[in-house]
Amino acid sequence: MTTPVIPGMHPDPSVCRVGEDYYLVCSSFEYFPGIPVFHSRDLVNWTQIGNALERTSQLLLTAETPSSAGIYAPTLRHHDGRFWLIVTSVSHGGGNMVFTATDPAGPWSDPIPLPEVHGIDPDLAWDDDGNCWCTMAGVHQYRIDLATGETFGESQRLWSGTERAKAPEAPHLYRIGDHWYLLIAEGGTERGHCVSVARGPSPNGPFEPCPANPILTHRSTYEPVQNTGHADLVQGPDGSWWMVLLGVRPGGGTPGWHVLGRETFLAPVSWVDDWPVVGPLTVTPPWPLQPGPAEPSRDDFDDNALRPSWVSLRDRSAQHCTTKDRAGWLTLHARGAGLDDPAVVFAGRRQQHLSCRARTLVDPAEGTGGLAVRFDEEHHYEIEVASGEVNVLARIGPLRTVVASRPASDGPLVLGVQVDEAKELRDARSGPDTISFGVEEPDGTFTVLAALDGKYLSTEVAGGFTGRVIGMYAASGTVHFDWFDYEPLD
Repeated sequence: MTTPVIPGMHPDPSVCRVGEDYYLVCSSFEYFPGIPVFHSRDLVNWTQIGNALERTSQLLLTAETPSSAGIYAPTLRHHDGRFWLIVTSVSHGGGNMVFTATDPAGPWSDPIPLPEVHGIDPDLAWDDDGNCWCTMAGVHQYRIDLATGETFGESQRLWSGTERAKAPEAPHLYRIGDHWYLLIAEGGTERGHCVSVARGPSPNGPFEPCPANPILTHRSTYEPVQNTGHADLVQGPDGSWWMVLLGVRPGGGTPGWHVLGRETFLAPVSWVDDWPVVGPLTVTPPWPLQPGPAEPSRDDFDDNALRPSWVSLRDRSAQHCTTKDRAGWLTLHARGAGLDDPAVVFAGRRQQHLSCRARTLVDPAEGTGGLAVRFDEEHHYEIEVASGEVNVLARIGPLRTVVASRPASDGPLVLGVQVDEAKELRDARSGPDTISFGVEEPDGTFTVLAALDGKYLSTEVAGGFTGRVIGMYAASGTVHFDWFDYEPLD
């Protein structure tokens, strides 16, 4: 199976090159901090170096922001010695906005609003005269002043994509050789997703579509990676061209369920008659690889701040989530009524492997909380310690039930979840994986309390644009967590 270069919920990738370094950003939706930022030297091995939006002055999400809203489709570019990040916030008081930084690891500026720029999936490109062009899904374009956020004149329609394909979106504009290329996604971000391209003499066109469109799609194929689209182009260290794009890895029976969300993949690009030709998805480019430091599997919460890979729901205030109340512990002070509540206090990390294991040591003496696999407010499984009991709970749409219970031992205890990819199908309805919850006994053995079908925590069931996140939460009172570890089992 083709492997993503950034696994887990990292959709809508946008990449830029500065010297020998590559930087990449992704959508983050209702999670805070927003817009993960990655660094690489080889386009294959990526290390998260921060999050662009880590202050409420940059990103204001409230309990009224639904799941799969929030931050959509950023574009990252480097121009005149600065990094520029343009993005759409689909939330109250949101819209399109621009952020800048001299270091992509941060800090990033507060937003420059673009009140006259409407739509989603904004792109930035500069022509030889220094004009900045913002191209949106649709596909239409504005000339903008990045210093003030003002536009010059009305937006201009550029190209509607290929015939009969819905949702022309994710535009990126490039000057390559003698042409301006307009790369877009079409077909929607489901199984019909694809990448198409047109070219013209200027950033405003007129644009001539490529006769081979779509230049990339996996629709109606047996390819293990589906929904391929929303791409961006970049040159490799040897001068060759490459494409980063999103895709999903469906598993199980019919119709196939993907659970990790849309992930970031890499594909080679060659040029024939000045048109890009996309090769098969690959992670073995023809240059020496330069792996960066691997993130430790265990977090003992000894630092004052959480690692960049940790995300919370809609905000993360020190009042509710802190490593300073009890040294070496993560403390969550509850707000809301558990994972059904958009205001729940939660700290998690993206599930990045089809088979994995996560554990945490929890002290619930002052409250109720536990370990969860979350998709959204209406689709989640969790193991929770409450009033001297350990309960496994499941929420699937309008249904919520206690699946299993047992008495809780006195004092802190280790809760665990294990995800096992389905290797054999019982029938066409077989789910993609099994999610097992349990408790680690004093002798180190693991007692499974419940094993649940994973297809109910998938995009095909829950809908939306996100993927699974595994983490800790507080449903009431105050709950302390001594450590958390996550390891792949693939």
